[in-house]
Amino acid sequence: MVVAIGFEGSANKLGVGIIRHEGDQVDILANVRDTYITPPGEGFLPRETAEHHRACILTVLKQAMADANMTPQDIDVICFTKGPGMGAPLTSVAIVARTLSLLWGKPLVGVNHCIGHIEMGRQVTAAKHPVVLYVSGGNTQVIAYSQQRYRIFGETLDIAIGNCLDRFARVLNLSNDPSPGYNIEQLAKKGTKYIPIPYAVKGMDVSFSGILSHIEALAKDQLPKGEIKPEDLCYSLQETLFAMLVEITERAMAHVESSEVLLVGGVGCNVRLQEMMEDMASQRNATVCAMDESFCIDNGIMIAHAGVLAYKTGFTTSLEESTCTQRFRTDEVHIAWRDD
Repeated sequence: MVVAIGFEGSANKLGVGIIRHEGDQVDILANVRDTYITPPGEGFLPRETAEHHRACILTVLKQAMADANMTPQDIDVICFTKGPGMGAPLTSVAIVARTLSLLWGKPLVGVNHCIGHIEMGRQVTAAKHPVVLYVSGGNTQVIAYSQQRYRIFGETLDIAIGNCLDRFARVLNLSNDPSPGYNIEQLAKKGTKYIPIPYAVKGMDVSFSGILSHIEALAKDQLPKGEIKPEDLCYSLQETLFAMLVEITERAMAHVESSEVLLVGGVGCNVRLQEMMEDMASQRNATVCAMDESFCIDNGIMIAHAGVLAYKTGFTTSLEESTCTQRFRTDEVHIAWRDD
């Protein structure tokens, strides 16, 4: 039996999770999260986000330990997000993980954030060999497993899809509570008119920055005149971006002969994206494996879970190597716990 605590703080979500692995049984004992929310029209900056994490991490930690009814003696390994992510928030959380490792006398395991999403998704949905669509504020990748690596078949060439949606939400001055992408989704449900905007698929890759520039200009020019509505812009943006993602995901499925799609990352919660993916999957006699916000959105439990999988193969991270990196690609990680 292995009990792990996981710390996640790569962006504006601070999460602490506790998980227990006993044979093939996996039990989620605690999954506590606190989100740094900025005023409408503003994004979150690294320094202020790190200050938020430092201010509330002990409260979140205490709540997680209480929820799991655990003491430090019950914890076997401490896991933390090594990257990718925003430098200052990553470091602020890693310092706490290192400190607890020294205080409690427990080993450390540095975890790739993207691998955490994938492995938590596989655990929750029981997906076997899916094509993974990883969509969040910082990442957009189409991934499939092969020979102990999660291979990237396609990705964004510039900004992530979540960043594109969030930045357009700022143009419309939408609330960041609970998230700008969620509020874009709610407005899009009220849209009735599709406004043509650029569609940028380049082989297996996608590009969002030009689309964002185009729709920002459209909004600033035509919204004040009343020629278009915010609801129609949100609807058009979602339909276009999600169609691009469906196209490259389907192509990856055909290439690796997969009959499963696993949606992970914060944008994976979007109901419209799930619907469009299900439409495509049904034509291929495939299934879509999706999760709710408990696991799609950044959380500590996914870091704990992926950390345990690595720890059980004998992997640990020394204090000297427990630095963080803002760039840590999904396909850099050796997936030693899989041999299929």
